Amino acid sequence: MIQNSIVIVGGGLAGLIAAIHLKNNNYNVLVIEKTDFPKHKVCGEYISNEVVPYLKSLGLDINSLHPTNIDKLSFSLVSGKSVNTVLPMGGFGISRYQLDDYLYNEAKNRGCVIVQEMVTDIEFLDGRFTIVTNLNTYTAAIVIGAFGKRSNIDQKLNRDFIQKKSYWLAVKAHYSGDFPKDSVGLHNFKGGYCGVSKVEKDIINICYLADYETFKKFKNVQEYQNNVVVQNPHLKVIFEKSNLLFEKPLTISQISFEKKQAIENHILMIGDTAGLIHPLCGNGMAMAIHSAKIVSELIHKYYSNEIKSRSELEEKYIQEWNFNFRNRLKMGRLLSNILQKPKLSAVLMRILIIFPFLLSLIIKKTHGKPITLNS
Repeated sequence: MIQNSIVIVGGGLAGLIAAIHLKNNNYNVLVIEKTDFPKHKVCGEYISNEVVPYLKSLGLDINSLHPTNIDKLSFSLVSGKSVNTVLPMGGFGISRYQLDDYLYNEAKNRGCVIVQEMVTDIEFLDGRFTIVTNLNTYTAAIVIGAFGKRSNIDQKLNRDFIQKKSYWLAVKAHYSGDFPKDSVGLHNFKGGYCGVSKVEKDIINICYLADYETFKKFKNVQEYQNNVVVQNPHLKVIFEKSNLLFEKPLTISQISFEKKQAIENHILMIGDTAGLIHPLCGNGMAMAIHSAKIVSELIHKYYSNEIKSRSELEEKYIQEWNFNFRNRLKMGRLLSNILQKPKLSAVLMRILIIFPFLLSLIIKKTHGKPITLNS
């Protein structure tokens, strides 16, 4: 058995940020990630500027990756009716391939141990965890779950959301073409939503969420795009003027927006593992980063004896998660329900066209305030 202070299961955005934060506080950190680095992931690749102060406080120089600066939003319905606004806080576009690779190297250079193994089981007994992988068995006092949207570990833990069938499919690809660097597009089509924005190197990231009921009528992604997605005239123009850079688009199925528990079997869940924010909120990456901050600061307080027990640690984490994210997740689900109903969405658009400032208010409801390092 290999003993560790803190094990992070999953080396994505949330997991790597937590690893860097904890290592900055001199904790022994082991990250277990099943895939190799770097790797493209299905993701909107837009991050709100709310996380910039925190990233800087960790000693991370995201500007060295040459992200795009984004301060405008264009939102449209299937009909093509649209409304534009300035993003209250702004954000930046960066690919997961580039960002995860940077964070991976930063974590390793700072002394985090990162292994490529598949976790098959996590057990908690007498105040310690046993983590079993395809190659080793580890023990740890603290385990952070950062294994993404859907995992075999979710099934092992018998989590509620994994028992329910999900009807969402996500598709993502990079393109070359003409699209404003300073803007993110969020466009509704029958059965789904599509986000468009530029990342580094003048690359366009197009990522959309599709209802499986509408998708299954077609043979493949291309046929679906040609018959359904481009019914929105804005998306039609974007796809016509763009050239696919991937061999084929990436897809992920069974995406669930059901409520998740922030703690399962004493594992502290972060990022998508704790709750998947709807694409209509457009800010899942910032939420993942923020959740890594919250859990890392609380663990530091626990080891500093400011938090006296594991139960207190867990209680405070749930409180912090709900305070920062519960309402944002609710707003995303509400917007999704409205846009799936054509009459309601048409009413919403008419209101936004008459009172465009309301769109900024909605955005503020789905974004957080600037976050900084507390410990």
